[in-house]
Amino acid sequence: MKPEICPLCHATATVFCTKPKHLFYKCFQCEGIFRPQHTYFDSQAEKQHYEQHENDVNDIGYQKFVSPIVEAIVTDFSTTHKGLDFGSGTGPVITKLLTEKGYSVVNYDLFFENIPERLTQQYDFISCCEVMEHFHHPLKEFELLHSMLFPQGKLYCKTEVYRNQTPFENWYYKNDLTHVFIYQEATLHWLQKKLQFKRVEIRDKIIVFEK
Repeated sequence: MKPEICPLCHATATVFCTKPKHLFYKCFQCEGIFRPQHTYFDSQAEKQHYEQHENDVNDIGYQKFVSPIVEAIVTDFSTTHKGLDFGSGTGPVITKLLTEKGYSVVNYDLFFENIPERLTQQYDFISCCEVMEHFHHPLKEFELLHSMLFPQGKLYCKTEVYRNQTPFENWYYKNDLTHVFIYQEATLHWLQKKLQFKRVEIRDKIIVFEK
């Protein structure tokens, strides 16, 4: 197979996983792991896939899943700050939980709450929960997220970072066909330097970029 160009840093990548339905490349520069573009779902199929997710905002398990982001925002910001839930999906539970605590938060989702003017504003904090692994154009998306943060603003992300915790061929997280870009710790540090975030903190459950 010929080398692929990384959609994040545009360096050369070579084959990393050839399991049926799960062809992935790994980038030499940023160490991102990604599916080739020809395997991506089209927008209609992608939306139908997300509509199958049972994201009930009142589900206790779902609330617990997003709680690391909610707790971090509550620790770092007051109710005088405003936020955006980017990629809020069919069940914007982060917005619900923060709103109940008195925070001002709006949603944006390409498929379910596509309100472009919300992408032209700036925010003190942005949540991005289980979204970044779906980015078809990750550098463009992170540049947008960076531009929407006020100085000293923070971007709270949740995704599964690959740390060789299991052979990649057997790793459950790659099995979702809409997970097209997988991040390693080196990839996150590359992003931090490229976009000139002050720092990136890679915690157990979340990733926090500070502008």
